[in-house]
Amino acid sequence: MTVAGKRMTGCVHSLLLAVLLLMAGPARADDSATSVQAQQRAKAVTQVVLGILSYARWPADPVPLRLCLVGPTEYADDLIKGNLQNSGQPLQVRRLLADDREVAQACDAVYIGKLDHGQRDRLFQAVSGHPVLSISEADDPCTVGSLFCLRVSDQQVAFEVNLDSVARSGVRIHPSVLQLSRRRAVQP
Repeated sequence: MTVAGKRMTGCVHSLLLAVLLLMAGPARADDSATSVQAQQRAKAVTQVVLGILSYARWPADPVPLRLCLVGPTEYADDLIKGNLQNSGQPLQVRRLLADDREVAQACDAVYIGKLDHGQRDRLFQAVSGHPVLSISEADDPCTVGSLFCLRVSDQQVAFEVNLDSVARSGVRIHPSVLQLSRRRAVQP
């Protein structure tokens, strides 16, 4: 191969490399945009959860309020960072295993991530009869156990309320939160 041929091959390789890098740029931009959206969703979930907690009343006012994260969660990172509720009251956040026997005594509220049906059943059995507010993050039909079920999208974080679970929980929820859940559920 001649020097001119080597230069031509080198130019072709350089051109191909440049094209590949240009094509990879939008993929990185998409990843960055997705990361920003995920952070925005996490912040929105945090605001909704803190709002729900601020409108809940326990038989005895817990200070600090103990929020336990149970199971793998997608949007709880900001909850772990914060240590104050919207009211300024202290918030203690920690992770527990789904089958932790102390969940009812260690938690005033549980934020539930992805659990299998058996784990969910055992968790709800453990908190049954105790004033524990439960919020499900994962795709939960909101028919069994959880008081609140989040509906997270890029546009908004909405929630559903399981009135039967609220009535059984021993935790009182301000009526305006119940009304808010109805309005948000109706929005497209």
